[in-house]
Amino acid sequence: MLMPHPAVLRALVERYEAAAASEPVDPTGGPGPTARDLEYTLCVSTGTRDVRAALETARRLLAASAPAATAPVASAVTGQAPLAEPAGAAC
Repeated sequence: MLMPHPAVLRALVERYEAAAASEPVDPTGGPGPTARDLEYTLCVSTGTRDVRAALETARRLLAASAPAATAPVASAVTGQAPLAEPAGAAC
């Protein structure tokens, strides 16, 4: 399974939690559209099919990668990659 970058995964979890807490529910009582989209993205990113499992997996992955969480990533806004790879990085 591909592993999402910790910074990206952390941002997904934070955005999902914010949307779930602040976004109005849909008419059927389910999550709003932003929370639904983030649920799907979290599930795909973690290889799960349920948002509870996705959050659990994301938190486990983040805990396991805590020292590596400071590595540079491409900016989600500009799409630009970091100028240099971290020392010891390999493809």
